[in-house]
Amino acid sequence: MKIDDVELTLFKWDNIPATKYHSGSGNQSGESALGLLTIRTDDGVQGHAFLGSSTFSAEVDCKGVTHTLKPILMGQDPLDREMLYQAMWRRNRITSLRSIGAVDIALHDIAAKAAGLPLYKLLGGYRESVPSYASSAVLPSRQAYAEEAIAYKEGGWAAYKIHPPAQWREDIEVCRAVRDAVGNDFDIMLDSTWSYTYDHAIKVGRAIEELNFFWYEDPLADDDLMGCIKLREKLSIPLMATEYSPGGFTNYVPWIINKATDYLRGDVAVKGGITPLVKTAHLAEAFGINYEVHHGGNSLNNWANLHVILSIKNTTYFEVLLPAGMQKYGIIDDLEPDKDGLIHAPTEPGMGAKIDFDLIKSKTIEVLR
Repeated sequence: MKIDDVELTLFKWDNIPATKYHSGSGNQSGESALGLLTIRTDDGVQGHAFLGSSTFSAEVDCKGVTHTLKPILMGQDPLDREMLYQAMWRRNRITSLRSIGAVDIALHDIAAKAAGLPLYKLLGGYRESVPSYASSAVLPSRQAYAEEAIAYKEGGWAAYKIHPPAQWREDIEVCRAVRDAVGNDFDIMLDSTWSYTYDHAIKVGRAIEELNFFWYEDPLADDDLMGCIKLREKLSIPLMATEYSPGGFTNYVPWIINKATDYLRGDVAVKGGITPLVKTAHLAEAFGINYEVHHGGNSLNNWANLHVILSIKNTTYFEVLLPAGMQKYGIIDDLEPDKDGLIHAPTEPGMGAKIDFDLIKSKTIEVLR
């Protein structure tokens, strides 16, 4: 089996709700563009992945796939994923991790389809379902957070995560309002989106320790290794960093050996695919550390994330970024928690998602080859 074609179809994503997660992330225009990556083989097996998100257009990364990575792939055996990943990684200075990640996902899709297995089974199945948590946008008031958290608790979800206004005093009050609303028998997390100084991070951390929060995510700048070391020494709540820590797979090492974070973080888009996620999860397991998988930015990335989660031991939850409608596009019968808040394993070979090819055709902007 050899790769004989690589194609990226850019298609329009419209009617996106105006949403904000932190000062540098959101969508106010209501539009973005996704890319459908298709890798074809001479055996007729096709692998797919999506590139882009509701807040980050695929137009930024598309040429990294077709100009930089496609020449590496053509004529190669798609089952040689490790060799191809290493070859792509050597181009990381002239292309993006998102581009590498999309190709790596599509290669895994091919491998699992060729084997006739759901991808998580090919990776080595560990479980058949995972509990989900609702991950808020920035909301207009404390009461809005409290009401949303109650709704998801009553809906059977496992946990709720706050993306706060990123004003440390108000953030503490938001956290108190949510804990008061849901009681003590429900997991709550805080994702401060790299917003605080060290002094403010300490104050917020101590407040949410008293409120029995489940984890404290990204209070400091994404590259502030030394600040996280100091912060972790001062707090007992689990600290989570590394979602956007600069570098690739090997850059997790200083965070582990310096004990700068309790949990590691990443997803198939921001870390370059399934290959580095599985490697990192196994590395983390050896050190007794959780690898908590972040939302993937688009529907098909979230299917890829799910397969990774189902194949490893050390992830607690599946993240559903709110509002869910802003994050779902291009898939028929997309992932949904059941009445108990569980996301269940796909059953079809490969990624198992039903791509809405008719929608993509009707919204096509350009086909890149």
